[in-house]
Amino acid sequence: MYDVIVVGARCAGAPTAMLFAQAGYRVLMVDKARFPRDTMSTLYIHQPGVAHLQRWGLLEAVAGTGCPPMDRHGYQVADVRLDGCSWPVDGIRAAYAPRRHLLDPILAEAAVAAGAEFREGCTVDDLLFEDGRVVGVGLRTATGRSEERARLVVGADGMRSRTAALAGAPVAFEDPLMTCAYYTFWSGLPTGFEVYQSTDRWVGFVPTNDGLTLVGTYFPQSDFDTVRANVRRAYLRNVAAVAPGLEERLASATQEERIYGTGEQRNFFRQAAGPGWALVGDAAHHKDSITGKGITDAFRQATALTEGVGDDLQDRPLLDAALARYARGHQELLMDGYQDTLAVAELKPLRRLGLLRAIADDPVMVERFFSTVSGACPSSELITPEWRERARV
Repeated sequence: MYDVIVVGARCAGAPTAMLFAQAGYRVLMVDKARFPRDTMSTLYIHQPGVAHLQRWGLLEAVAGTGCPPMDRHGYQVADVRLDGCSWPVDGIRAAYAPRRHLLDPILAEAAVAAGAEFREGCTVDDLLFEDGRVVGVGLRTATGRSEERARLVVGADGMRSRTAALAGAPVAFEDPLMTCAYYTFWSGLPTGFEVYQSTDRWVGFVPTNDGLTLVGTYFPQSDFDTVRANVRRAYLRNVAAVAPGLEERLASATQEERIYGTGEQRNFFRQAAGPGWALVGDAAHHKDSITGKGITDAFRQATALTEGVGDDLQDRPLLDAALARYARGHQELLMDGYQDTLAVAELKPLRRLGLLRAIADDPVMVERFFSTVSGACPSSELITPEWRERARV
């Protein structure tokens, strides 16, 4: 019998398994994929997420993959441009955007080094119940089926979480789909982290490994059918329309991979825990990728769950109380970033153009603005009454 079984071994599951293993628990981590394997992602890790990597002793390995640190950010809307960076978090001022086929194995290997058992190519096809409580999982591999039992099963298996479905985890609330997103990787495109936005359109440039730059484009959800009818044409037109100065740079660069995209960027919170089970990462909470908060929030959830359980895992009443606390605090932990993301995903930047214009020449306020983007500063602390009056927002 295991203490914890973690379903999913990427940015939420691997840290959860690592932290439980470091606490002395017997942990089994499973994933249907075999690593290294890429997955759709904006790649971006904000400063609070990078601070988690540093605390876990993994930042050196992530930086060692060759993804460049990003300590200067550019954001342009209409004629207003902000250049700056977030406040440092635990002394970390840079953000990183490692490719997922490099990041995810680092996280999984850290879990194994902490003592977790890892089974790749292993799918959970059922949950085991006793008296209404989850007590284990049914596993399927290429060689057959087995069952494993645990005091706690953690679903970290993504937005379409099978663990959540089998556990009967209800959606607490959900907002409509807001954008569709497409991106690919370019070489020969020297740039820092840059975001360009106009009404109904958004383009982001994110430097990553091997001298490549992720160029991502966002459209209103209502344009999804039109965009996917000719993705490349829509993608390039979007760059030209939103960031015309960068169109020439893109024309001289080389597209290195196909264009990836999705029109299913759900915005929801699920119930995050119940008797014998918990959810972390996109299984518990998903939002539009336009603000790039997914990886950072996965780290935060893994930390909140493992610290909340603490030493109480082997005492069922104490474990149930810890899971209930985690579920109650889950929305509060992530709500600020969720609301900010919905505001950005509306693709209506002119609503806050007055604010941006007011702070553009104030380096302190620009830094505060980027700190709200990273999550280092609550968004409620940006727009003070004084600045609301100045910006007339």
